[in-house]
Amino acid sequence: MGATTIAVVSDTHCLAWTEVHPEIRTALSEADIAVHCGDITKMSVVEGLRGVAKRAIVVHGNSDPVDVRRALPAVEVLEFDGLRIGVTHPAWGGPPFVLDELLADFPEPVDAILFGHLHEVHNELRDGVLFVSPGQGYRSFMVEATMAVVTVDGGSISVEIRVVEAAEERQKLRKEV
Repeated sequence: MGATTIAVVSDTHCLAWTEVHPEIRTALSEADIAVHCGDITKMSVVEGLRGVAKRAIVVHGNSDPVDVRRALPAVEVLEFDGLRIGVTHPAWGGPPFVLDELLADFPEPVDAILFGHLHEVHNELRDGVLFVSPGQGYRSFMVEATMAVVTVDGGSISVEIRVVEAAEERQKLRKEV
């Protein structure tokens, strides 16, 4: 079996699939597995993702309304190539947290955790577990739109963080220079 690509996005907070950045929609449709780590906001976004993805893994987030929470799991685990990859979005919400707290979401050990909520990129190995947050899937005033592309090949994992769109303030500063 060759390499498997996993396009990972989180915290899109969109009201419709068409509001998701076109580059993100393309990456999710082209990947072997498309993962959304929660804070989706509307089931129409989930349906749009599922409609284009070869395989979709979607969990709900702390900001998702009741209908989305009822339709989606809080956590998922992907198992292939000898690896266990967890997907979660901390349901407790609130302030930033220590990454190790995410381990409690998975009763069995995992090799990697793909997660949302913080709206910032993480790609960090801690005690043998790779923690990957794709950041936020939309551009805001000070935060760029980002996503992650995870490649699993022969039991190893590599991560590419992609900047999809610069933050509004950064775009403004570029124009002034």
